[in-house]
Amino acid sequence: MSKLLTVNELCTSFFTKFGEVKAVDHVSFELDKGEVLAIVGESGSGKSVTSMSIMGLVAKGGKIISGEIIFEDEDLAKKSEKELSKIRGKEIAMIFQDPMTCLNPVFTIGNQMEEVLKIHQKQLSKKERHAKMVEMLEKVGLANPLERLKQYPHELSGGMRQRIMIAMSLLCNPKLLIADEPTTALDVTIQAQIVDLMRDLKDEFNTAIILITHDLGVVAGIADKVAVMYAGEIVEEAKVDDLYYHPLHPYTWGLLKALPRLDMKENELRPIPGSTPDLLLERKGCPFFDRCEYAMECCKEHRPDKFVKENGHSVKCWRYHEDFKEVE
Repeated sequence: MSKLLTVNELCTSFFTKFGEVKAVDHVSFELDKGEVLAIVGESGSGKSVTSMSIMGLVAKGGKIISGEIIFEDEDLAKKSEKELSKIRGKEIAMIFQDPMTCLNPVFTIGNQMEEVLKIHQKQLSKKERHAKMVEMLEKVGLANPLERLKQYPHELSGGMRQRIMIAMSLLCNPKLLIADEPTTALDVTIQAQIVDLMRDLKDEFNTAIILITHDLGVVAGIADKVAVMYAGEIVEEAKVDDLYYHPLHPYTWGLLKALPRLDMKENELRPIPGSTPDLLLERKGCPFFDRCEYAMECCKEHRPDKFVKENGHSVKCWRYHEDFKEVE
């Protein structure tokens, strides 16, 4: 498959009165057409800032310091706001984690969906726009689409609003869809429906997806490969089966141990001790050092290199240096 997106050594920082916060620190990954990459990690690990950097929507006070975001042979990091506005919604679309705050409460669903088509598909007539909106609402599994177009966001449930956000993002058949915690505020049943919906739409439109989440259970049902982020870095990246059956980084082990399973006994869940490091402080060694039960003296003083194992499975951990025996 041909490369759709290549993120190379991306660094994004926020400048506060207390100093520079390195929210994304030399992050690199690739995405093929029609492929699903899940970026997982705790809150504050840099997942959402990575996605906002790709979209060119870094919040006030933040800035892309260095690196490349190559989308179809063009570097998005070098494009102006005017150039990016032509790409957003058409070539790259995004689903945000809280649809209630993303949908305008004073406009109907139809008004908001039609605005996307007016901006990016100006050649369509009003009748064609209406037909396309109805068709997309049907594709995301919403009953009575004509009625939904007349309704306001507050009249719909959380699951219905999320389906509408997905429909809006897919109106222009984007090549890349970024979904930032799309199932966070939904109950388990609706979560499963949204994951199934995204998988079906990916197969139908061959849309590549970056799924931002902290829920490893959601990842297993849709992702082709997984990048684990911690303190602004990708500490492990692998195909989804490799990550679940052969995790390498101690942080990934901790995330998997904290994942509830049906065969677990009472009190068997094991949370990761400690908390994420302060990104304002300059770090010499491994950012996971203070929380890692397998840490060595070299981990404290030197930041680990990226070691690539079988099947392209990569990890940043000194335990996989050729001078050390791998941890079982």
